[in-house]
Amino acid sequence: MAQELSVAVNANDKVTALLYLAAKKSRLGVTIILGHGAGANQTSSFMQLFASGLAERGLDAMTFNFVYTELGKSVPDSKAKLEACIRAVMETALKQKGLQGNRLVIGGKSMGGRIASQVAAEACEKEDSLAGKIAGLVFLGYPLHPPGNPSKLRVEHLPNIKMPMLFVQGTRDSLGTVDEIRPFIKALKLPARIYAVEGGDHSLKAPKKFGKTQEEIYNAALDEIVSWVKEI
Repeated sequence: MAQELSVAVNANDKVTALLYLAAKKSRLGVTIILGHGAGANQTSSFMQLFASGLAERGLDAMTFNFVYTELGKSVPDSKAKLEACIRAVMETALKQKGLQGNRLVIGGKSMGGRIASQVAAEACEKEDSLAGKIAGLVFLGYPLHPPGNPSKLRVEHLPNIKMPMLFVQGTRDSLGTVDEIRPFIKALKLPARIYAVEGGDHSLKAPKKFGKTQEEIYNAALDEIVSWVKEI
């Protein structure tokens, strides 16, 4: 059962966060914060599956709503407001009883991961103290570009990120396939690894013809994330 927390983003806005604590016997001393995608909040089946799955594997996992989804709206907040929300959640996680002393990994699904990357890039660029608290980033389907618009790339900030990154990416992702992202990792010399989900779309779902059940696909991705976290 996830623990509900209230996070003050600013003087006027607060959001709900859900904390999935790892079992004491398997805790790895890492808190992973996952932001949701643009079209669904933290209670989507995808977010719950990944947060609970990572907690079962030893990571203290925290999800949260952005302000617009907290208010029941469908249009994402401004860039500044989205970023402020993640920073507020990070500060809450760092101060949360039972999580103090944990290393911090941030990221999320699609937009949530992209906003996390922007926060990390800015922290590194400005040599903000927050940068030193981020051990790595995990992207669950990084939105390299909008659907059908591969020329509008979202990579300009990535070279500023100094922490290790893990891209969990489908080979059929309409917002950026493995083959689209890999050249940027090489060209920009990013400290990053790609975990390819064969046949996976933007939600890492793959047709049965690719030989694995959806449960197997998700479990393999969860195992990869935990393995990568242990390495870094």
